[in-house]
Parts: sequence; C-alpha cells; structure tokens
Amino acid sequence: MDIAINLIGGLGLFLYGMNLMGNGLQKSAGEKLKKIIGLLTSNIFMGVLVGTVVTGIIQSSSATTVMVVGFVNAGIMSLTQAIGVIMGANIGTTITAQLVSFNLEGLAPIALGIGIVLFLFAKKAKIKNIAEILIGFGILFTGMEFMKDAVGPLAEYQGFRDALVYFGQHQFLGVLAGFAITGIVQSSSASMGMLIALATQGLIPITSALPILYGDNIGTCVTSLLSSIGANTNAKRAAVMHLTFNIIGTLLFILILNKPIVALVTSINPGDAARQIANAHTLFNLINVIILIPFAKFIVNIAIKLVPDKETKETKETKYLDERMLETPSIALGNVVKEIVSMGNQAKESLNNAINSFLDQDNEKALKCLEQEKNINKLQKHILNYLLKLSKCPLDDNERELVDLMFNTVNDIERIGDHAENIAELAQSSMDSSINLSSKSQTETKEIYDKVLLSIEYSIKALQENDKTLAQKVFEIENEVDAMDKSFRSNHMLRLNQNKCSVDSGVLYLDLLSNLERIADHSLNIAQRVI
Repeated sequence: MDIAINLIGGLGLFLYGMNLMGNGLQKSAGEKLKKIIGLLTSNIFMGVLVGTVVTGIIQSSSATTVMVVGFVNAGIMSLTQAIGVIMGANIGTTITAQLVSFNLEGLAPIALGIGIVLFLFAKKAKIKNIAEILIGFGILFTGMEFMKDAVGPLAEYQGFRDALVYFGQHQFLGVLAGFAITGIVQSSSASMGMLIALATQGLIPITSALPILYGDNIGTCVTSLLSSIGANTNAKRAAVMHLTFNIIGTLLFILILNKPIVALVTSINPGDAARQIANAHTLFNLINVIILIPFAKFIVNIAIKLVPDKETKETKETKYLDERMLETPSIALGNVVKEIVSMGNQAKESLNNAINSFLDQDNEKALKCLEQEKNINKLQKHILNYLLKLSKCPLDDNERELVDLMFNTVNDIERIGDHAENIAELAQSSMDSSINLSSKSQTETKEIYDKVLLSIEYSIKALQENDKTLAQKVFEIENEVDAMDKSFRSNHMLRLNQNKCSVDSGVLYLDLLSNLERIADHSLNIAQRVI
C-alpha cells in the first residue's frame, strides 16, 4: 500500500510539474507559437517540423494532436497538413523522456528555490513565466525522485520482476500494458517517466521496456480519439490517422526492428537502462516518421476509408472556435481574433444590405439584413462564452488584457449589427409608407456611408493584423463622419425650411444619420483597443 501511495504521489507531482513547465513555456513562446502554426502549408515536412517544435514547447503530444483535431474540425487544417503535424508531435514528445532520463534531481531544489523567489518578487510577466518554467522543472524532477524511491522496494519481490520479464517474452502483452497505463494517466510522458523510474532501480530490462514503450505510443492516441467525439468527419479522421500511424509503427518495430534497436541503444549506453529507454523512445518515433513519411497519403486514405463521409450535411455556426484549442490558450486566442474578424465582416455585409435596401427600396435586401443580424447575435453568444472559458485558462498578463478587450470588441460589432437592423427597419418603413428621400439626401447618405464603411473595414483589418497605423486612420475617419453628420443635419433643416422635403422623409433621414454616426463610434472603439 505504501508503494502505491508513494508512486501515485510521485506521479501526481510529475504530471503537475510537467503541466506547469509546459504552461510557462507556452506563455513565454505565445507569439512565437502563433507564428509557428502560421507556417503550416501542404508541405508535409514543414508539418513535421511544426509538430515537433509545438510539442516540444507545450510538453504534450496529446495536447498537440487534440489541437490538430480542433484545427481540422474548424477547417483551418487539411488532413495532409494534419498527418505531418501528428508525426512531428511524436518526435516532440520524446524531449520529456530524454530530460528525465538524466540524473538531474540534484538541480530540482535549486530550480524550485530560484523559481519561487522570482515568481513572488518579479513584476514583469516574462520573468514570472520563466519562474513558472523553473518551478515546473523542479516539481517534475521531485516527482521523478518520488517515483524512483516508491518502486525501489519492488526489487525485493521476485514475482514483480518475473512479471516485467514476462512482458519481454510476450511482447503483445507488454504493448497492451503500455496502452492501458497511458490511456489511464492520459500522458505518454508520465508512463515513460514510470518506465525510467523502474529502469533506474534495475527492475526492468530494455527487452521488457520496449513493448511497454510501444504501447505507450498507442495509448497516447486515446486523448485525441476522445476529443474527436462530436467533431466533424475530417476531425475524426485526424484522430484515426494518429492511431493508425502509431499502430503501424509498433507492428513494424515488434516484427522487424526490435532487435536492432536493442543492440543500438545498449551499445550507446551499456550500463544505463534509463538512457537506453529514453534513446529507444526517441529512435522509435524518429525512425517511424522517416519510414512512414512516403506513405502519408496511404495513412490518410486508410483514415478516409475507416471514417466514411456522412450523408447528412454538417453545419457549424462558428468557423474557428473549438474547445480543443483551449489546451493551448495562445492558439485559442488567435482563433478568437479570426472569429471576431469573421463576425465583423458579417456585420459589414449586413450594413451594406441595409443601406442598399434603403436607397434602392429593396425589401429583399432588408430581409437579408435582418436574417444576418440574427446570425450575428448567435455569434456574439458563442464568442463571449468561449472568451469566458479562455479567461479561465493560464494566460500571461498581455493575453489576459487582450481577452478582456475582446469582450467589448464583440459587443461593439454586435451593436454595429443592431444599427444595420435599425436601418433595414427604416427602409421597410419608408417602403410601407411610400416615403422617398430627396436626391440631395440620397447623395449625402452615400457620401457618409462610404466613410462609415471605410471605418469598419479599417478597424476590422487593424484588429486582424494588429496594425496600429491603420487603427489610427479610423480616428481621422470618425472625425470626418462627425463633421458630415453635423453638416448634413444643417443641410436637412435648410431643405425642410425651403419645403424641399417632407417632415416624414426628414425624420427617416435624421434617424438614418444617427445610426450611421453611431456605427462609426463603435468602429472607433474597436480601433482604440488595437492601439
């Protein structure tokens, strides 16, 4: 019982330390992570590189493959891109095993001490992120030491040693054991940590460790398979590709490459079982990728056959939002910006339909605007709910401030949609009552509308590209809109006094100007947050 309690406690510390270190690395590399993801092309080799680097940063191949499922589900990534990233994730995950295979426990107290001091007294977010990495590193190795101490007494139990040797003689049972362990703890790095802890105490030979190691790689697919539940067909295929890739690799190594790998790792580190296991893990994933890259399309085709297209059409109200992305908050944040930009473009299109319905007396365009406004309201609800969940994720100070600003930005875009709806209703009212604007009023409407439309376009583009220069132009446009609003109201009063327009058309015109001026104000609010 004591062994089990100490092992669970050590495993808990190991997982927490790894998670903490990964969060710190992710915060430190947030912007770089977004740029790395932006490198994705149909080039599979670039996908492998991206998968390796991203997994190395976030310290979890499961998180990377879950993210891939989310990207595929959102339509951001194709299956061809996904297979490359999945392969790379398998290479990236070997970094943790390599790290813990070295005897660095002596550095754990130093890392913890420095990390805690920096975290308590540092004011800069960057330094706090570094502190988090150090604390995570210290806790990870403290957990590793706990696990080593916990399994030490098992050396006295011949039955336990015999059971481990049995896995070497019956490899498929070893694979099954590795799969079960990783499936339960949801981390191949943690199960690798336990294997290395056993090897350090001389409890498991490399011949028994390898089948369990292969099973670990299959077990890590459980997370992505679970995350694909409820996703679209292609997202399910991405998860199946991950599983297929690892099963093929495991069969390849068990049937053909097992003995060469044992010979190679034992010759590199003859008396160090922990290093042998870490190197075998790295070689397994590296060789697996090299061998299977030429057959990437074959793996994609297997996934397509295993997960056929559904007859029913799949619909998704949001393009880029996926809760799987919350595993990597910096990427989720970038996707929220994309979704808000998409919402802004819909609001702009809604306004365009509203104005054209007013000027052209076209009820069909008015109805289209009203329908678009309903969709904008739905998007507002989805994005705000997602932002609320994102705000609870580990973010650095700049990212947290950006999330707070996005709440207001979404509301401003929704208000633009509301004003477009008001204009569409004014258009319907004018059609019902056969009220027409004077030719001068129509000319003025087109003139101010062009400026308002430009302010929306600039503010949305500034948000998308984080362009402060473009955002500054919105300030200039808003001043012009205010001046036009004031001037056109004066012109209208003059026309009214000269009986050149009716009171009813005048009321509609003034309401129209008010709505356009308020839209420019909301565009300015968006631009201000970019600055």
